[in-house]
Amino acid sequence: MATLPDVLSTMTAWRRDGKTVVFTNGVFDILHPGHVRYLTAARALGDVLVVAVNSDRSVRGNKGPSRPINAEHERAEVLSALACVDAVVIFDAPTPLEIITAIRPDVLVKGADWAEDAIVGRDVVEAIGGRVVRMTIEAGYSTSSIIDRIQALPKP
Repeated sequence: MATLPDVLSTMTAWRRDGKTVVFTNGVFDILHPGHVRYLTAARALGDVLVVAVNSDRSVRGNKGPSRPINAEHERAEVLSALACVDAVVIFDAPTPLEIITAIRPDVLVKGADWAEDAIVGRDVVEAIGGRVVRMTIEAGYSTSSIIDRIQALPKP
């Protein structure tokens, strides 16, 4: 996991080397194959992948008081261990707009479950000549469904 200044410093070298920077964000609470496939496909769109992870406070604001299951630093640690992820940064705002504006990625990736006009940072990325990609979400995988299955298990 890195701080935003750390990522921006590293990005200077990436840009100097002509690398294409891909950015995505999310909660990534209980990592599952859908997440891994999404991140792998996002990384394939460029040379480096930066992932912004919602802080615990941000997750509670978006998903309610019972989430997240895993703490922000633990979620960031797991994502950082994936070969397809080059940098992870935690953000504590309702949206990742500030990070997107600072990073100015070449490619912004969000799940296809997001409407084009609802993708935060779209205008920033397109204004600098970047592109926005709505990535297909793997059917049958979601953290919410995993939580539901766990809660439905018989108690010992």
